[in-house]
Amino acid sequence: MDHYDGEENTDYRQQEDDWDRDLLLDPAWEKQQRKTFTAWCNSHLRKAGTQIENIEEDFRDGLKLMLLLEVISGERLAKPERGKMRVHKISNVNKALDFIASKGVKLVSIGAEEIVDGNAKMTLGMIWTIILRFAIQDISVEETSAKEGLLLWCQRKTAPYKNVNIQNFHISWKDGLGFCALIHRHRPELIDYGKLRKDDPMTNLNTAFDVAEKYLDIPKMLDAEDIISTLRPDEKAIMTYVSCYYHAFSGKQKAETAANRICKVLAVNQENEQLMEDYEKLASDLLEWIRRTIPWLENRAPENTMQAMQQKLEDFRDYRRLHKPPKVQEKCQLEINFNTLQTKLRLSNRPAFMPSEGRMVSDINNAWGGLEQAEKGYEEWLLNEIRRLERLDHLAEKFRQKATIHEAWTEGKEDMLQQKDYETASLSEIKALLKKHEAFESDLAAHQDRVEQIAAIAQELNELDYYDSPSVNARCQRICDQWDSLGSLTQKRSEALQRTEKLLETIDQLYLEFAKRAAPFNNWMEGAMEDLQDTFIVHTIEEIQGLSTAHDQFKATLPEADKERQAILGIHNEVSKIVQTYHVNMAGTNPYTTINPQEINTKWDKVRQLVPQRDQALIEEHTRQQNNERLRKQFANQANVIGPWIQTKMEEIGRISIEMHGTLEDQLNHLRQYEKSIINYKPKIDQLEGDHQLIQEALIFDNKHTNYTMEHIRVGWEQLLTTIARTINEIENQILTRDAKGISQDQMNEFRASFNHFDRKRTGIMDAEDFRTCLISMGYNLGEAEFARIMSIVDPNRLGVITFQAFIDFMSRETADTDTADQVMASFKVLAGDKNYILADELRRELPPDQAEYCIARMAPYTGPDAVPGALDYMSFSTALYGESDL
Repeated sequence: MDHYDGEENTDYRQQEDDWDRDLLLDPAWEKQQRKTFTAWCNSHLRKAGTQIENIEEDFRDGLKLMLLLEVISGERLAKPERGKMRVHKISNVNKALDFIASKGVKLVSIGAEEIVDGNAKMTLGMIWTIILRFAIQDISVEETSAKEGLLLWCQRKTAPYKNVNIQNFHISWKDGLGFCALIHRHRPELIDYGKLRKDDPMTNLNTAFDVAEKYLDIPKMLDAEDIISTLRPDEKAIMTYVSCYYHAFSGKQKAETAANRICKVLAVNQENEQLMEDYEKLASDLLEWIRRTIPWLENRAPENTMQAMQQKLEDFRDYRRLHKPPKVQEKCQLEINFNTLQTKLRLSNRPAFMPSEGRMVSDINNAWGGLEQAEKGYEEWLLNEIRRLERLDHLAEKFRQKATIHEAWTEGKEDMLQQKDYETASLSEIKALLKKHEAFESDLAAHQDRVEQIAAIAQELNELDYYDSPSVNARCQRICDQWDSLGSLTQKRSEALQRTEKLLETIDQLYLEFAKRAAPFNNWMEGAMEDLQDTFIVHTIEEIQGLSTAHDQFKATLPEADKERQAILGIHNEVSKIVQTYHVNMAGTNPYTTINPQEINTKWDKVRQLVPQRDQALIEEHTRQQNNERLRKQFANQANVIGPWIQTKMEEIGRISIEMHGTLEDQLNHLRQYEKSIINYKPKIDQLEGDHQLIQEALIFDNKHTNYTMEHIRVGWEQLLTTIARTINEIENQILTRDAKGISQDQMNEFRASFNHFDRKRTGIMDAEDFRTCLISMGYNLGEAEFARIMSIVDPNRLGVITFQAFIDFMSRETADTDTADQVMASFKVLAGDKNYILADELRRELPPDQAEYCIARMAPYTGPDAVPGALDYMSFSTALYGESDL
């Protein structure tokens, strides 16, 4: 009784006031109300085996009025009076009106006398009050009830249909499309809505009325002609008729809602299982790729040629540029899928997902770390091998040049030293031979340094593991053996000449002076030619400048050397003059040396030719080093900007993830803007990669202009992409958790404030001790066993840290209500009806085949006291839908 004394009574009083103000109804409205109210009353009275013909006459004795109220309320009224007198009729009508008043309806201006007297207006007003109370008042849609609830229900159901716009209960229904849309929405097989026209209301109205009466058991309460001919159809008649549609479809809608709820849960379970399978496959593929790739990176078998090592370097660049980036994305996606799956499982009250052994996220991270370590070691080995081969090629060429020059010099020397010409020579010839041998010893000593250089180069080639070391060693050994032989032969010949030296007194001082000066000058020219033709390798512009300076110093000595050459040639000319003057028989040659003026001039001309060639080579190398320096600066300028930019973005993302500025959606939008800006920054990374490739192709191995290497930039870029993707995923999961658990923004802010307060290291995660302190501050009385249980919930992977996502999941779970249990019980009651079990065949009728079989396969058989074969109880039903829980 009290339930209707408050705000709801206002609706009834308002309706009754309408009747008071409108005692003289519009004739068209009165006609519509008579037909509609009569049909509505008969739709209920026929359940009792009776009906009325005239609404104001048939209710005058109160008997059918009391019967009508018993049918629509399901309650028994007081025993009616069976007499035919007026007092008996008034008594029966009063009993009916008292029953209506007992339901919280205060009837104003409607008395038993008016009903008994057959007052049509009062009788229609009373019937309308009954319709409002028992057919319309209990309608509730989205926190609105009665008329507003019925109107909202109509708007929701007809929203998808063109040419239908339900705004009221009068003119919005005149074209008949609203009635047809309600029927088609619930029973589309009954009406071909596409063939209906808005300009043919008569056909539309008659179609809806006929279909509703034939298939939905809704009697015709309206006439199409009356609705069309009336400027504004009666609102109460329309509401009464439309309420019959609501009650006809509401029972089916409840069953559909329960079935949809079950389908949704099953779909979530199937989706989670598919996510688990996808994770296992993706993790297996990624680990297999890492397992195959690491042996390739750990293969350090050296190559013999620079071309082969350059090919290895190119293969490694292809791996970095083409093969690894997709795997980086797969690894990031794997972590995102794992976090999303865990969140969905928690929201479904399902146990956390534990991947197969060896396929945890931590296992993949460890394997990835091994890959990165192998990759770094392989790149360092490649660059060192290239430097080694470059050094080897340079040393091998230098060895060949020096060996060739030395072998050319030693050619014929052994035969010369083994001659016995001193045995038959004259005194002058002996002295000449002695001086010649002294000059040869001087020349031999001068060549000692070259032989030592050849041996040192061969030793260095052996230490650097030169691939053609056997041939180098053999050639070096031949040179050393020959050098020892020359030394021995020289010693023997010197001793022989010294034995005869006392016999020789005359010596041509000029020839001797020529020989002494020509030999070192000749050796100087040979050294100069060797130096001018010597290949060089430099890595910096300072080194080439040093070579250029040395070359300039050498050129500065050429004028003095030319004076020495002219002086030596002057000695030879003096000898020739003396020979011609005194007719000395010298056979036209200098007995003390094999060097002649023509050879000196030839070598001098060669030196002069080599000088400009050396100039050109130094200029070209200087240009190359300038270009290398430009490449260094170009790379450094970009790297010095990109490196700090990446670090700044990492810090900004970290601040966004732990600060409480705005809603989670604001943070998510902010992060996506960061992600977009980061993706837009990718061309600069690619440009830097191009500059790095140019540096490597130019064999530049150091850069003093920056502390950033391409490896630093790559690692930072990959970490930045992974961090922004992981942070966005965390915010999305927080939104998913917030919406699923009904957490308000204020609660989220409180959770974040608590988390940040105990995140003492400001890393975005709490360790176990900080989390324990946080729980104690919130009033938890923690023992070791209870704390271990809570840690198993928030840290299922046993990493020893608690993320903010796990923290809010725990807090929302601790404060969650029993909505899930209520939903399961509601679904069970709808499907089971008045039983305490569900038959498998009932599930097959209500659910799609695959979902019904999925649910049945996970249910235990019902084993209650009245066990029925093939039946399923509530606990088995809830376990199949939501897993093991507190339900």
